[in-house]
Amino acid sequence: MAKDGKKGLGRGLDSIFGTDVEQFLEDIQNRSAEVPGRKEIRVPINEIRPNPYQPRKEFDPDALNELADSIRTHGIFTPLLVRKSVTGYDLITGERRLRAAKIAGLDTVPAISVDFTEEEMMEIAILENVQREDLNPIEEATAYDSLVKKLGYTQEKLAERVGKSREYCANIMRLLKLPDEVQGMVIDKKLTMSHVRPLLALDSEEEMTETARKIQKDKLSVREVEKYIRERNKPAPVRTHTDDRDPAIRALEERMSEKLGTQVTFRKNSFTIAFSDTADMNRILEELGCLEESLAE
Repeated sequence: MAKDGKKGLGRGLDSIFGTDVEQFLEDIQNRSAEVPGRKEIRVPINEIRPNPYQPRKEFDPDALNELADSIRTHGIFTPLLVRKSVTGYDLITGERRLRAAKIAGLDTVPAISVDFTEEEMMEIAILENVQREDLNPIEEATAYDSLVKKLGYTQEKLAERVGKSREYCANIMRLLKLPDEVQGMVIDKKLTMSHVRPLLALDSEEEMTETARKIQKDKLSVREVEKYIRERNKPAPVRTHTDDRDPAIRALEERMSEKLGTQVTFRKNSFTIAFSDTADMNRILEELGCLEESLAE
């Protein structure tokens, strides 16, 4: 906090807006946030460049047209947030309003110009969209990945910033390991996040894509998908000449093997859980609630 009690820039992003980006942006609108170079201006639409760090790639055409109708009638109530560049302005927040204003035929839009750094521009753009909770799962995963790889977020900081658990953040970022075609099915709402997450247990992208097509074609439920993949991954049973173990132990071994989608073998005072590679190990740890993988991996 600045000496006068207002929020200020220049001491790191944590001291700028804490964990609530929307409140910070509202403070800028209300002139209660102290930011360098703040100016209220009108900007020609053709001088505004989209924010390259905008995580949302899909915009509902019907919603944009509805917003455009409102803008034609009432104008734009909330100014866009921009920063001056050498040849115009970079958009920080307000892409829906900018797109709708273009549809409405406006030549200029109200804006607030601030002197943000590239890093501040990136983080605010990403977090504003994430905290609104209207990104599709792939956009959300990409946003988290950017915060980790480009801004060096730790696992704890990411979870705090976005208001989610570390496990949730790790799980959704794993969706980026899916083939592009499968990610596209999620973006197009043909499959849900719950449908495609089990695909990560498969060995190859070809298997993931093939299975995703089957899920869509056969309209499989999430439970049916999980069962299908468990059966597909189930190792061939090891035949022994006799098995005189306690039937309760054998039954438990079978239940755990089915639950974890891999071979579980009980021996005297121990049991073994098989996995094929690191990804398969992480999947099993996730099932057991023990996942502690690094988000940057």
